[in-house]
Amino acid sequence: MRRVLFSALLSLVVLLAGLGLVPAAALAANLVVSDTSLEPCPAADIAAQPQLRRPSGAQCFVLRGTVSNPSRKAVVDTDVFAQILDASGEPVLQNRSRVGSIGDVPPGESSFALRLAVPAGTPGPFSFSNVKARGFNAPVRARAGAFDDLLPLEQDVAGSQRNEG
Repeated sequence: MRRVLFSALLSLVVLLAGLGLVPAAALAANLVVSDTSLEPCPAADIAAQPQLRRPSGAQCFVLRGTVSNPSRKAVVDTDVFAQILDASGEPVLQNRSRVGSIGDVPPGESSFALRLAVPAGTPGPFSFSNVKARGFNAPVRARAGAFDDLLPLEQDVAGSQRNEG
């Protein structure tokens, strides 16, 4: 029953978009994610410094990868989703698969890095699967200036991408 309702709703959205009644921003773009890795944050990262950890305790990890945008236009407001499991097969991030936002993705391949807070004491090693990215053809969130909304780890990745291009 759900599948029929989902198909009907999707058909309606596509039909309305074709008629111009649904803005292009409502149509999401799925991107391919590859070369993913999950590793502890670098020691120089402020989130990895033991004296600055929250009382509740969390370990800092970085999910890195490459996202591929095959279109000719940038995909904006892009979110990354993944299933991350601990050594016993339990989800590390309870009740969510969205691990973070990587902002705008230009055409071609781009590197990304997302900082993740994993509860202290979560048994490793961790495994991950179903890593994917999804964005939009037009902005759906309020826009900040270039690199204003990036944390230091993401700024380092974004800065190295600017230097390569």
